[in-house]
Amino acid sequence: MPSALRSAVRSSEACPLSPRIPPVPLPGLDRRRLLRASTLLILLGSQQIAWGATVVAVRLWPADDYTRVTIESDGVLKAQPVTSSDPLRLQLDIEGIDLVAGLRDLVAQLRSSDPNIAGLRVVPGNPGSARLVIELKQPIRPQLFQLQPVAAYQHRLVLDLYPLNPPDPLEQLISQRIRELDEASLRAARLLGLETDAMGRAESAAAGGAADAAAPDPLGALIAQRAQGMGATARPETAPTTPPVASAAPAAPPSSVAAAPAPRPAPPARKTSTERLIIVALDPGHGGEDPGAIGPGGTYEKDVVLQIALRLRDRINATRVNGNPMRAFLTRDADFFVPLHVRVQKAQRVNADLFISIHADAFYTPRPQGASVYALSTRGASSAAARWMADKENAADRVGGVNVKAQDATVQRAMLDMSTTAQINDSLRLGTAMLGEVGRVGKLHKPRVEQAGFAVLKAPDIPSVLVETAFISNPEEELRLKSVAYQTQLADALLKGIVRYFSQNPPLARNRQM
Repeated sequence: MPSALRSAVRSSEACPLSPRIPPVPLPGLDRRRLLRASTLLILLGSQQIAWGATVVAVRLWPADDYTRVTIESDGVLKAQPVTSSDPLRLQLDIEGIDLVAGLRDLVAQLRSSDPNIAGLRVVPGNPGSARLVIELKQPIRPQLFQLQPVAAYQHRLVLDLYPLNPPDPLEQLISQRIRELDEASLRAARLLGLETDAMGRAESAAAGGAADAAAPDPLGALIAQRAQGMGATARPETAPTTPPVASAAPAAPPSSVAAAPAPRPAPPARKTSTERLIIVALDPGHGGEDPGAIGPGGTYEKDVVLQIALRLRDRINATRVNGNPMRAFLTRDADFFVPLHVRVQKAQRVNADLFISIHADAFYTPRPQGASVYALSTRGASSAAARWMADKENAADRVGGVNVKAQDATVQRAMLDMSTTAQINDSLRLGTAMLGEVGRVGKLHKPRVEQAGFAVLKAPDIPSVLVETAFISNPEEELRLKSVAYQTQLADALLKGIVRYFSQNPPLARNRQM
């Protein structure tokens, strides 16, 4: 070992090293802060590798009018639909999406009763993209549009699937009426004993009555009668007369011959009626993406008003006014959204005699209560509360979701501007009649018909009112609105108001005999 090194070793043995001094921590830093800082770095890194917006909810709204697919996300999504006719299919390529797991929830929401969609599947694509494949039941006309955040919703990508051959509400109403008339004729035929059971037919056949074997089927007679003309009186069909056939066998004694069955009366024909069919359009407010007001117990306005409308429909269909039958037409009969102007157009399409929009009121505090009835005003609202209510109801399109680009601007202007003094006066008379009846089953918020510029009441040729059945924001009235008993009472009261109005104001003469 070199002498210098040996001397250094001896020196260290003679003078041991000083105790080790711990490191002095930097001011302001501790273990928790370091963990927080590292977590922040991880989160920032994950944002850098995220491919786009995250799907927060998906919803499917099937209806005969159209089926709506809604994809809600925390950012804007871009998409392009591509349809094919063989097979019937629509592909929606979505860009700017982070995770596709949320899209798969649509598959679980699909119902076999959906009139437009037969199947759904999600195909992952490149990072940040996905493909939604929709198998169709019929040719459709797609509408794709974006909705900006509003109310409780974030960004929404909306795909509406409209049937290429949409159902005509007037044809549906007429078909329903014809079915009911046919059923009534058949019931009358059964009461007359024109429909024999299987045992009776077997006994008649055993009796050897060839004429019985050729006896007409009452239902078949009705169908044939309808094909020949609904107004013709059916004549009893008789078996064709056949010439006697020579036989070598001796004739049987008269006592052994079965008695011929008594001739049967003809089934009552469904005569052409000169009755004037009264059509009442019922408009359950909101629906689909638009829940309407939400009660403190979580009750949706759209649900309770639909139940009230369905109960009122059944009562209207079973009622006559001055001998004339009434028929109810619903702007929606399920949970889907109908734009305000489409509700008016539907009522006009069926030549409705009345338009009644059914809602449940709400306010910021739970104290207000009672029912209200509103009519249209073209000269400003009758009160600040009426103006506030009209603004709230007119905002339904923004929440429910309307493709603004697809709307006809001319139709929109006409709907907003056209109104007549006669329509408003008739609406006030209708509202007064209904307010008096509703006040018998519950409290009234206002003792008179209020007026404001409700967009849904602007059919120039149809007396129209909007009924706020109760305050769903009031806990007590929310419970009442949910109860079947109160819904039934409301439906009965609304029907009495309708009958009272028509008793004093007969409907206009129109070419509507059935």
